[in-house]
Amino acid sequence: MRPASRPEICNCLALRQAARHVTQFYDRFLAPNGLRTTQFSILARLRRNGPTTINALADDLVMDRTTLGRNILPLRRDGLIAVAPGRCDRRSRELRLTVAGGARFRSAMKNWTQAQARFETAFGAPRARKLRALLREVAATEGA
Repeated sequence: MRPASRPEICNCLALRQAARHVTQFYDRFLAPNGLRTTQFSILARLRRNGPTTINALADDLVMDRTTLGRNILPLRRDGLIAVAPGRCDRRSRELRLTVAGGARFRSAMKNWTQAQARFETAFGAPRARKLRALLREVAATEGA
């Protein structure tokens, strides 16, 4: 068997295992805020970018629209985001951060900052920077 065709060297599996491990690590830090890592990322994007459509947010987060939909349900239920008709196209649905969502995000930032610092201490800040850059390249590569 050629080295590239051995299942035990699967790039996808290695990435998914690492992603699950890191997600669980960050989730432990965000749990006191009642958020999971993906929900925190949604609040962060809405805070940074302002109101946006569900499709645009899904594209920005490199996430399937239905997965994003499942993740916004508890955020909407808890009053952290609001869904309204789009400003440009009233047929589209637009997400926006509420005042409560902004407050929850600011509170969660403290715990996220701790997780980020702990990860960079364990992995090394220069290696973490290189890892982020490499993973952004992977996410931007067609066919990967």
